[in-house]
Amino acid sequence: MYHLSFSTPQLQSTSISRLLDEYYRYKSRSNRRYSTFIHILDDDSLLNVFYLYRLDHLGGDDDDVLDQWGNGVRERWWYKLAQICQRWRSIILGSASYLGLRLVCTNGTPVADMLAHSPPFPLIVDFIHKNHDRDIAAEDEEGMISALQRRNRVRSIHLRMPVRSLQRFILAIDEEYQMLESLVILHPTGDNSTSLILPQTFQAPHLRRLVLSSFAFPTGSPLLTTAIGLVTLRLYLTHLSAYLQPRVLLQYLSIMPQLETLVIGFSFAVPNRDVERQLLRAPIRTHVTLPNLRYFTFQGVRAYLEALVCWITTPRLEKLGIVFFNQLTFPLPGLLQFMRATGSLRFHSAMFEFSNMAIRVVMYPHDASEKWAFRMDVDCVQLEWQVSSVAQIFNALSQAFSAVEHLTLKVGRGNLSPGLKWRHKVDRTEWRRLLHSFDNVKTLFIDYPLVADLARCLRLEDGNPPLELLPELQELVYSGISIGHAFDPFVDARRNAGRPVTLVCRA
Repeated sequence: MYHLSFSTPQLQSTSISRLLDEYYRYKSRSNRRYSTFIHILDDDSLLNVFYLYRLDHLGGDDDDVLDQWGNGVRERWWYKLAQICQRWRSIILGSASYLGLRLVCTNGTPVADMLAHSPPFPLIVDFIHKNHDRDIAAEDEEGMISALQRRNRVRSIHLRMPVRSLQRFILAIDEEYQMLESLVILHPTGDNSTSLILPQTFQAPHLRRLVLSSFAFPTGSPLLTTAIGLVTLRLYLTHLSAYLQPRVLLQYLSIMPQLETLVIGFSFAVPNRDVERQLLRAPIRTHVTLPNLRYFTFQGVRAYLEALVCWITTPRLEKLGIVFFNQLTFPLPGLLQFMRATGSLRFHSAMFEFSNMAIRVVMYPHDASEKWAFRMDVDCVQLEWQVSSVAQIFNALSQAFSAVEHLTLKVGRGNLSPGLKWRHKVDRTEWRRLLHSFDNVKTLFIDYPLVADLARCLRLEDGNPPLELLPELQELVYSGISIGHAFDPFVDARRNAGRPVTLVCRA
């Protein structure tokens, strides 16, 4: 076994990966320069190279990528290296623990044969069935079940297939998996025929990542009542029988202080009044502090989110995502209190994007930042509904967004067109209510399809003070062809008030 210590591996891993990739490329051509160079390295140096290559190949833990494609491909990083020569194979296999070697059990691989003739390394069970119209091959199914039954070796399970196929595999996931760190079980979107239940005997005391779609949790489920080490929890509740009352969910969260990522997504709407009745019958009494939570996303109805955030404290939250189903009113006192109590959320710029099916709002912490800090989608179709919805929401949350300086109002390309869907004008009162939520804005960008509505909105009426709306505005930018003098009354009024606004046309 080799033991090494070295500095800044992240800075070196990419160049090491390139070196080995070039070696693969030239080895087949018997290129002596590369062959000689790599083979003059001593064993410790080679092990260092392999370790850095592993870091580069494994990359980061992007939750969305892992959910979609699994972990199997990147965990096979060492397979090709071990086939180069006997010396490399001996170094790699002799340092299996240090290099974190795993065997990947996946469809299309002779799993039974691999398990019979390979060292007893930890197992990655990674099965993504893409052809939903065809049954899983018998050999693949037998191999996966055989791997799942080696409970003392399974480190990660990722299953993605139709519900009818999942049910057969889930029966094999029982008893205790002492080494299991990641469990991801998903089915295709739209396959919501029934909910799934893990065996009551299943336990995973060292689980760190749990991602489940359409699973129901019976009262006292040992999986969630013992998951004290969870770092990532993503629950997609796609069937009514999988519904979790807010009170029950908070009880589960109360024993998960290590959580960094939390996603709760409903694909069905429970009426707000039903949630409120549940809270009256069984009030929430559990206050939850998640000191390490950095990412929180919720999809569902307003009343459910309010029930959660009123009882959760997240001092280090960096990203908050919300998807609301279409509804008429959005009172959000709990969400405002939650966001104000989370001192780590900062907003510098905001973008509203209107489309055929929904309105999306994205907030960024810095002017040119690509990483969002707040994102909200509201599912509704008509433009007037979209504007009315976000006007309600952001008027209620205006204190949380008081620092926003740059505001963009745009239309999703390929979506609504001025001549068809946008024929009916939006009530200027709703636009003004939305803009009132951003009194600190210094730059406003308006996409061409919205120009006529916003020009009407900004035009002063008798008795309105010129600085009532957007008092700090310095620059008004619009896109598209020339709009004539649509904004002249607003610009003139601001100049006369001693607070001039620069008008810019962006082609």
